[in-house]
Amino acid sequence: MRRIALFSMSTVLAFAQGTLPLSMKRAVEVALAPEGSPRVELAEESIRQAQTHVSQARAAFLPDIEGSASDQNQTLNLQSYGLTIESPIPGFSFPSFVGPFSGFDARVSAQQSVFDFSSIRRFQSSKVGVEAAKADAANTRDQVSDTVARAYLLCLRADAKLETERANVELSDALLKLAQRQKVAGTGLTIEVTRAQVQLANDRQQLIVAENDRRRAVLGLLRAMGLNLDAHIEFTDKLVYKPVDVGTVEAALEKAHSSRQELKAQAKREEVARLNYGSVKAESLPSVSAFGNYGSTGTEIHGSLPTRSIGISMRVPIFDGGRRGARRAETLSQLRQEQVHTRDIQQQVDLDVRLALDSIRSAASQVETAREGLALAENELAQARRRYEGGVANSIEVTDAQTRLDRARDNQIAALFSYNLARLELATATGSIAEYVNQ
Repeated sequence: MRRIALFSMSTVLAFAQGTLPLSMKRAVEVALAPEGSPRVELAEESIRQAQTHVSQARAAFLPDIEGSASDQNQTLNLQSYGLTIESPIPGFSFPSFVGPFSGFDARVSAQQSVFDFSSIRRFQSSKVGVEAAKADAANTRDQVSDTVARAYLLCLRADAKLETERANVELSDALLKLAQRQKVAGTGLTIEVTRAQVQLANDRQQLIVAENDRRRAVLGLLRAMGLNLDAHIEFTDKLVYKPVDVGTVEAALEKAHSSRQELKAQAKREEVARLNYGSVKAESLPSVSAFGNYGSTGTEIHGSLPTRSIGISMRVPIFDGGRRGARRAETLSQLRQEQVHTRDIQQQVDLDVRLALDSIRSAASQVETAREGLALAENELAQARRRYEGGVANSIEVTDAQTRLDRARDNQIAALFSYNLARLELATATGSIAEYVNQ
């Protein structure tokens, strides 16, 4: 926690100085800091709430001690209690109204549960609930990491697109100047200059769109990180191809089943439901408790006498109108629901892993194809440009080659983004998002 707090302070200082250099690892660390993503903070509060449930359940095994003191002055109508005392002496009757008289009592009482199997099960359930809350918090951290990493990849794609559009504008500007020189030299036509101007205008428009897309992507990342939306960011990572060995489907599935936090959390929730069902069943069993009190009683504080009582009681449930049976059926249904959720999550995990493996293999092939296409498009444009400069071709050939180069650059960006996104999805599917971020 101290390391994260120090890191966050350095982040604040970097923002104060201007543009913040930001890598994917650093972006995720900022989001997971205490003042980062609200989802992480809420998950931590859930753990604290679960811990209070443990304290409440533990109280059933500790003595319940109370103190009381009373000093009262009262009168009584004995007839209101059904008491009528006949006197054996003729002409004399006992009064039905008595008092006023005083009474004083000061007492300490205690009660201790000796055996209650239902309370034991509730205590066990609360402890497992803390473990489930911790697993949920870990799952939330993984989800936040995935969200921030996706937003960061979108920013890298927007950055790459912006660089491409700037390169396209520079190329169109150079070709426009070439067309103008050709016209001045008498080897070019006005239509070719116009065609080059149209291409430059289109590329400038695409540049404006790319700049807006980058701003939107950065705002999305800042929101995911929980930072001020006015912050300025400079990305230190690039959208590149890093080959990885994905291994076999069986190995990926095994890793996912042992590492996915939502599976761990769901297993704990199912155990909580099972213990809750057991606690309700145990309410039909006898329970034993001890009790005692000690105090002083009399007509006034001075002269009062000490009194006490101690004992053991056993509670045997016999009939409660069917409430326990209804609660037992309810908790059994909740247990079955959690078992269904467990099977559903396991199937979803298997699907996530298989889809991610297919995506990363497909994306790797796309990257290779896009790389070859870009090299061919660059070569085509270079040849068309030489032919145009040599006067053996017109500007249409150059414009066509330029259009295919633009498309090849877009294809490469899309392929690289798909590949990096597939790597992220595989890391998330196998529960190794932290390893992916820290690479």
